[in-house]
Amino acid sequence: MDDYSQYAGLIFDCDGTLTDSMPLHYEAWLEALSPCGISFSKEKFYSMGGMRSEKIVEVLAAEQSIEADPDQVTAVKEAAFARRIPNIEAREDICQLAKKYHGSIPISVASGGDKEGIKAQLQQIDMLKYFEVIVTAEDTAKHKPEPDVFLKTAELLGVPASGCLVFEDSPLGLEAARRASMDCIDVRDGSFHRAS
Repeated sequence: MDDYSQYAGLIFDCDGTLTDSMPLHYEAWLEALSPCGISFSKEKFYSMGGMRSEKIVEVLAAEQSIEADPDQVTAVKEAAFARRIPNIEAREDICQLAKKYHGSIPISVASGGDKEGIKAQLQQIDMLKYFEVIVTAEDTAKHKPEPDVFLKTAELLGVPASGCLVFEDSPLGLEAARRASMDCIDVRDGSFHRAS
């Protein structure tokens, strides 16, 4: 395992990074979108990782010229996902890393998800206690790929943004970390490699 002790703070995305939740999110999306007649390919789903749910509905509905209430569809999707939380498993390699640095470097979660859902996932994998700060979509006006969620996290940790290392699995999240001038580790393929 690489040494990250030179960083002032470590910031972890949740969905797809700390938890292997993306397939369950996709199932929940299909359940919510099907009654509206909106299609959502797996490829499109993964390309939109980190985007606010309401925005995903807006984009898909506009692209497919279908009327859909983003708030209503999001509520159905979140309820469908909540029923699946007991099936969520940890990405053990990344969780072990967070545990390793807990107590020596400030560690946090920065997610495009909703706070209640993120905390429920972390509770399910017994990781909630390790994070000093949890910043989610409710905490910022702008969302990934904008850097706000990461900048807010650094501020709450009391560390400079440039001293943070982000662990991410989505293109939008990786871009947000770059825009925040933070180093970033891309964890998508199961390895830990620096994103450029």
